[in-house]
Amino acid sequence: MSEILTEAARAKVNLTLRVLGRRSDGYHELQSLVAFADIGDEVTLRVGAPRGVTASGPYASAIDGENIAVRALRRLAETAPALVLGGVHIEKRLPVAAGIGGGSADAAAVLRAVRRANPGLASEVDWLGAAASLGADVPVCLANTAHLMWGIGREMAPVPSLPPLPAVLVNPGVPLATVAVFGGLGAPPAPETMRPPDVPSPFPDMSSIAAYLRASGNDLEPVAGGLCPAIGAVLAALSAEHGAVLARMSGSGATCFGLFETPAAAEAASRRISALNPAWWTVATTLS
Repeated sequence: MSEILTEAARAKVNLTLRVLGRRSDGYHELQSLVAFADIGDEVTLRVGAPRGVTASGPYASAIDGENIAVRALRRLAETAPALVLGGVHIEKRLPVAAGIGGGSADAAAVLRAVRRANPGLASEVDWLGAAASLGADVPVCLANTAHLMWGIGREMAPVPSLPPLPAVLVNPGVPLATVAVFGGLGAPPAPETMRPPDVPSPFPDMSSIAAYLRASGNDLEPVAGGLCPAIGAVLAALSAEHGAVLARMSGSGATCFGLFETPAAAEAASRRISALNPAWWTVATTLS
């Protein structure tokens, strides 16, 4: 019987997102404080089974084109042929094209599962390089813990002592293409040389991280809000809830997050927002 390994592909949330400029190769230099939710997709690897990817769940039908998990398996087969791979199944619970790294988290979960399946070869594979070749968000999703990331995704440093953050994630049900958002930003050319950013000091509590976040927003939020006016409605709904500390868009949108004083306040806000806007994807969670 094939060994079956399961990995959680947690939702990635950009607590901050600065766009520092557009590189000559078309990529953008970014700087982002990233945390992960305690909800996400579930990725299962059946070790040694025929290579391929299947998907089920509420958002499986929304996957457009080749699944990034397919590319992850193909990249590993090309770069490390000795690895034992297998068949992958994704329980797709996160909205697609939503700014919370669903596809990137799935690909990273595939890499982690294959690494677990090949303990004798794990040290011989450039996992970070494989992740970076798949997309800018895949390296931080491979790490799967709070990080400050910069450049085009490969450069990152762990963030010490990020407290658990009660939160509500809301997506208005409108997919938003990353390319369109970055195109609308019209970022200037990136500086030829850039020094690594300072990793923030430990955050002892919610008030300390809220102060940090208020000083650094999401540069893509105004552009995304113009392309998808529902983002403004989501941010207003989150901000109006009792116990809300801060509301902001994640990534290139359209998912937004609200931070709350307590888990109970986040749960209550999630219930109210969902009742008033049943077409929205709304979930209470904890970011860490």
